[in-house]
Amino acid sequence: MMLERLRALAADLRLAPFGVLRLRPGEVPGMQSLILLGPDEPGFWAHFTASPEYGDGAPDPMNRWSERVIGDLAETLGAQAVFPFGGPPYAPFIDWARRSGRAHLSPVGLLVHDRAGLMLSYRGALAFAERLPLPSAAPSPCDTCATQPCRDACPVGALQGSHYDVPRCKADLDRAENDCMTKGCAVRRACPLSQSYGRQMAQSAFHMRAFR
Repeated sequence: MMLERLRALAADLRLAPFGVLRLRPGEVPGMQSLILLGPDEPGFWAHFTASPEYGDGAPDPMNRWSERVIGDLAETLGAQAVFPFGGPPYAPFIDWARRSGRAHLSPVGLLVHDRAGLMLSYRGALAFAERLPLPSAAPSPCDTCATQPCRDACPVGALQGSHYDVPRCKADLDRAENDCMTKGCAVRRACPLSQSYGRQMAQSAFHMRAFR
């Protein structure tokens, strides 16, 4: 079965299938199914930082690493690689994530994943010409999260419901009491499922530098 074969190959790259969905006509021409790929934690950061892309000093090392390894997976499996970067236009990864049944809208407006929590990220996806079987959808982890600490975790209240005040968020990153730059977004860290995912603080700091 394709998903099991992909799972085995991706594990060696510290990637994991993060959702499967049916493509709508024309989304990826000639393709019917899509498998989303995300970091397989713990272990992704150590694998990535040992790569030539991380050490060569050129821009966008993680995007270039993703293009190489997911491109190789696509060639091996007879699929087409698709990435959330490289636009415009950009592939609709947020829509695909929700349609996969494994990512849901959290109380703070960010997507929450049944495994990664609010530390959800996608390194790319593989599109297939055949109609792959669809796994059962997973319920939102927020439905059983009694305290929902993400709601009050932002030190400046930049994430509230469906509104994300990006300028307010960035303006606070230099404040001494704000540890988001070194540890990652406080809201994402507050999610209990995020805490069990195993993402390294160094990786969160890497993404925060890119965000800033």
